[in-house]
Amino acid sequence: MGRGSDFFGVRSLTARSPGGAGARASVFTLESGLRRPRLKALAPFRYAARMDVLQLDVSGRPQAWISPREAAVLYASHAVAWTLGETFQVLRGGIQRSTGVQSRIELHPIVAVRGAMPSRAWRSTPAITNPKLFARDRCICAYCGGRFHVDELTREHIVPVSRGGEDSWMNCITACRTCNGHKGNRLPEEARMTLLYLPYVPSLHEDMILRGRRIVADQMEFLLASVPRSSRLHG
Repeated sequence: MGRGSDFFGVRSLTARSPGGAGARASVFTLESGLRRPRLKALAPFRYAARMDVLQLDVSGRPQAWISPREAAVLYASHAVAWTLGETFQVLRGGIQRSTGVQSRIELHPIVAVRGAMPSRAWRSTPAITNPKLFARDRCICAYCGGRFHVDELTREHIVPVSRGGEDSWMNCITACRTCNGHKGNRLPEEARMTLLYLPYVPSLHEDMILRGRRIVADQMEFLLASVPRSSRLHG
């Protein structure tokens, strides 16, 4: 067991998971001055360590994906207003001198945080990246209709950047390398190529899905409930 650093006045500790040598998980004590505990790691540690927590503001607006370690800090700092979903990890920490009770944090897949917290998620238009673009278009080339591995795909500008086209959601589609090379520096009609689907700007909730995290059922259900039915994520 090793002693970690302080986060928001909360001291973190690490403990080995019983799942095997080298498996590690973060465990947090709830207050300073606790006597050094004998930490116990539960079986879900190895699974949960690969899972992210969906952070919302108090009104339910998605803010960010955070690690279980970061979520534990929010719990210990009393910053969590409400939660959704079944507990997926239990963290045990020190024994409180005054009560003799061991500190315990139950992590949920979705947490709402009190107060206004700065987040990139507040942007009205999500940032465009190739992984998110390919996920939006389901890895299907907009010209030939083939489904390809991400390594065989490109970000295709309908109106080429060299001809004034913007690098935006509404001017970008997914194309295979062959179709992208054939179109070149031309408009689709000039290359006699037809778009099989139209581009669109993902909503905030859809963008959280497109970021490619390992999303569990509770998180996906929450996010999809606010994704427009026209989204290809429903297809």
